[in-house]
Amino acid sequence: MKKVYVFLAEGFEEMEAVTPVDLLRRVQEGVVDVKLVSVTGDKAVTGAHGITYMADLLFEEIEDDADMLVLPGGMPGTTNLLAHEGLAELLIKQYNDRKWVAAICAAPMVLGALGIVMGRWATIYPGMEEYLVGADISDEEVCVNGNVITSKAPGTAIPFALKLIEVLVSESYAEHIKKEIVFQQG
Repeated sequence: MKKVYVFLAEGFEEMEAVTPVDLLRRVQEGVVDVKLVSVTGDKAVTGAHGITYMADLLFEEIEDDADMLVLPGGMPGTTNLLAHEGLAELLIKQYNDRKWVAAICAAPMVLGALGIVMGRWATIYPGMEEYLVGADISDEEVCVNGNVITSKAPGTAIPFALKLIEVLVSESYAEHIKKEIVFQQG
């Protein structure tokens, strides 16, 4: 079973966290285990738009065994994720172990600050490109380069989530979920 952790900090962009969790949980039971993880020390975490979510786990409860780590954007959620030293260490280890690291909207700035996108193609919320330190800037909605996935904005949350399913499970399963939710791009 593939294990995925989606990290929540105060001020996260709600749809960028919930959409990947929702779509990943639609995958056949026993294939993907996705958990919301709070980095705040409290399972109740409030997003950028005042919606409070209950995380499944606290950061201190997770193991170093995830197949994918996912960072939703939002402000100040992104800067709060960046300030968490344990998460920074985990992201670097995950990247160095050639496991999946994914970030959407403003959150790729965390990957930029940690040197994870250095020399890679990456995308970020428009106007924040300077935070992708050393990266080649992509204009794609979702950009995959090696074991790093970045996405542009709240409006790309569904394509981002579908890409996560594609790399973790299969392209055909991502297509299955796309049809199930009646998602049409373009």
